Amino acid sequence: MAVQEAGQGSAMVGAHGGGCTCGDCLHGALAGHRRAIAEFLLKRDEFAAGKGLPAAVAHSASASRQWVSEELTQSAEAVAERGRAEGAAWLARLWWRTTCGVWALVVVLLLVQAFTAIGAGWTVARTAGLLAALVTAGALTAASWFHRARGGALAPVIGEDNRLSTSRAVAGAWVLFVAYAVLVLVGRLAAASGHAERDALIAGLELGRGAGVVTVLAVVCAIAVLVRRVVGVRVLGQRLQKVRADRPRAADLLTDDAGRGTFADIQYVVIGGVALLFAAVRLGRRPDQLPDLPWGLAVVVLVSAATYVAGKYAEGGRPVILSVVRAREAGDLDAPIRTGDDIEIRGAGFVPPGAQGADRLSRMVVRIGAVHAHVPLVPVAGGFSNPTDAVLRVPVPADVEPGRVEVQVVTAVGVETNRYAIDVTE
Repeated sequence: MAVQEAGQGSAMVGAHGGGCTCGDCLHGALAGHRRAIAEFLLKRDEFAAGKGLPAAVAHSASASRQWVSEELTQSAEAVAERGRAEGAAWLARLWWRTTCGVWALVVVLLLVQAFTAIGAGWTVARTAGLLAALVTAGALTAASWFHRARGGALAPVIGEDNRLSTSRAVAGAWVLFVAYAVLVLVGRLAAASGHAERDALIAGLELGRGAGVVTVLAVVCAIAVLVRRVVGVRVLGQRLQKVRADRPRAADLLTDDAGRGTFADIQYVVIGGVALLFAAVRLGRRPDQLPDLPWGLAVVVLVSAATYVAGKYAEGGRPVILSVVRAREAGDLDAPIRTGDDIEIRGAGFVPPGAQGADRLSRMVVRIGAVHAHVPLVPVAGGFSNPTDAVLRVPVPADVEPGRVEVQVVTAVGVETNRYAIDVTE
């Protein structure tokens, strides 16, 4: 009753409040998101310092904790809605940025060819390379327009969790390069006047010339498909927890869902990028055939790809409860678990990577017997002391029947832990 009374006096602020009048405007969505974050952080720090509590709940530690958790949950939901609005607006504008980036690369290629042609002269190969770049850029521009609501040219490399996929990005880069190399040969073949020159260009497409490149292309494309299948199966099997991001970021290529750098992703991007740069230089030196990627470098790329796949198999894991104990405050006597007491659940994997936000933490539930108890948010300076990835603290509801009951944690993405039996006394 005290919590309800205190909640009636609090003002409800909509997710689109605060002066933002254009939901489709990127700048307005960004400003609204930042404003919502600032308000949430201010409220969290005030509650952590013991300020802002209404008199109706200040006398009860459990009531004040529940009221603070509810207030922070509502504020976090407003922040999350603002974040989703900003992500949608940013993604809708991304197609224009990707298009500008593609054509900027065409201009850079033109300048490089112009400067390198000084003294050596302009050749048919330079014209073919520039025309191939124009065709590739035109195709990417058309794809960006048709997929402008999903990120433009980056739409194929954005995963189901709204993050940039490392495997798809590496495979996409190799596909575009090989397509560009073939277009260069097509342009040279169209401009060839003699039979000997045409036969030499056709011979440049033989497998013996580009076996290394073809092998790498096949492997990285297969890995992009395999990783998607592996992640999907592990998520459905509750062996991997995936949290959807507000919007894709370039750092997604090198980090996990929590934003921490991962060795498997970094080495795959770095080695794949170095091999791709080598192949591009070989194409510039020998534009009459597919780049002859040395087998030594191709094997290095294959080892890197195998390491990346192994890392995908090794990451994640199902959350697990290791023990449940009665939470003891300073000065309390040792006693069995009773209804109304706080229990401390110790384990691992309670907070999935990327679910550190308050809106995700507030969705965690502990099933005690037949009763579902929501995990309260306990703010501290700079974050939350409850819940954490290894420890949860939740009160035993009064509706729990005394006797032997089972405890089970349900994470923010809906994955359930093992069941742990405890004894509740009267």
